[in-house]
Amino acid sequence: MRVLGLDTATRATAVGLLDTEDGAVHERRDDPPAGERPRHTTRLLPLAAQALADAGIDWSGIGLIGVGTGPGTFTGIRIGIATARALASARSVPIAGVSTLQALALGAAGAATGAERLLAVLDARRSELFVAGWDPVEVGRAGAEPLLSPQALPPAALADVLAASGQRWLAVGDGVLAYTESVERAGARALEPGSPLHRVSGAEICRLALTARAGLADAVTPDYLREPDAKPARDRVQA
Repeated sequence: MRVLGLDTATRATAVGLLDTEDGAVHERRDDPPAGERPRHTTRLLPLAAQALADAGIDWSGIGLIGVGTGPGTFTGIRIGIATARALASARSVPIAGVSTLQALALGAAGAATGAERLLAVLDARRSELFVAGWDPVEVGRAGAEPLLSPQALPPAALADVLAASGQRWLAVGDGVLAYTESVERAGARALEPGSPLHRVSGAEICRLALTARAGLADAVTPDYLREPDAKPARDRVQA
């Protein structure tokens, strides 16, 4: 079976294609330069088409679609899930939603040493971080429970959260790059800034989709972890 994985929860647009029979992986991504807006709307489907072309198949060859459900940017998550839902519905393919933070942690599982646990850290904007932690051995298994539940918190609060966990942590993600001092002050080991493991991988979305409960498109819902940055006018009036 071939699995298509999509993630647009961060500024990057990430696509992966995994063949479960031979293990072949094809990845395409778009990382906009600093200061430029994400290009999910214009790049997601073309990148998916390129990944399929790399594998020498067409859309009929996809047996499962995985999509990152966040947390991340409100608009980005909506674009990814809406696109994945539309593809799954149009082609009668099962779909599985997976945690973007877990996919980030899974990609770094091989980098943990000794008793280190994996701390996925995404820049949540508004001077906050999205964080969650997993055991590197368990992170890719079906039903893996986080050691540190997904949450949004200020960088200054990270030290208390990690100290309360009683674990040693390896930190990865764009939140590490944005708040390196806060992460290291909290006692976590941060991977070097140039490491590709700081980026969410479409291939890891595929791998997690295989362990998740797949079903109908409507069953996939976003995980924002907090209120969106922008609220409808009627909500602002009622607040």
